[in-house]
Amino acid sequence: MSYRVWIKDEAKEEIKQLPGHMRQRVRGAIRDLSLEPRPHESQPMKSPIATELELRRLRLDRWRVIYVVDEHAQEVGVLAVRKRPPYDYSDLPSLLAGIEDQSM
Repeated sequence: MSYRVWIKDEAKEEIKQLPGHMRQRVRGAIRDLSLEPRPHESQPMKSPIATELELRRLRLDRWRVIYVVDEHAQEVGVLAVRKRPPYDYSDLPSLLAGIEDQSM
């Protein structure tokens, strides 16, 4: 079973700004989420707002791909690609705001 993958416009811009080698890794990892939305190197996250969506992060070296899984709609939505540190996940509420109305 495959999942439909969509990427927020802000995340697309973040991906474009990545160093070349990391940009390719991130694109490949996002592509792979269509077949396996919960790879072993990903971790579930506690959502700061009430939502039916499963919030997860995928670690690629110092970079994190923040995404949601909608099991009912069979969709994966990429919200952000951030470098950690300094990224501290403090913007999760704004990343999730309106997400259930967007594409899912």
